[in-house]
Amino acid sequence: MNINWLAVVPALVVGMVVARLWYGKFFLAAWWKLTGIRPEESKQASKKNLTQLLVANAVTAAGLTIGIGVAASATDDDSVWLALLVGVAVWLTFSASTLLQHNAFELKPAKLTLMNCAYQLVLFLGMALTIGVL
Repeated sequence: MNINWLAVVPALVVGMVVARLWYGKFFLAAWWKLTGIRPEESKQASKKNLTQLLVANAVTAAGLTIGIGVAASATDDDSVWLALLVGVAVWLTFSASTLLQHNAFELKPAKLTLMNCAYQLVLFLGMALTIGVL
């Protein structure tokens, strides 16, 4: 099995941009409110968590690249649509379902679960689109 590293790296960059926009520009204040985390706590944690985010997004980009490659080989279809379908399937079966369970048992607000699931969907679709185009 070959990993298209020329697709993994741009997908990783897309993932980092999505994270920055989602939890920086668009929904940071709502996220603070829903989590109960104060801005100063968030800013302190962000410095050390950036490395974790980078590693997690790299693993996600590599995993999606492998999954899309396997699906393309199995179906003899290397279209962008197949890449997006794989992105949605992986998001639904691994990310959204796990996050839903996790947040339900931790009694986290439904709005937080929705916000984080939506972020994951945009992340997976952005990465899958990047991989599919390359």
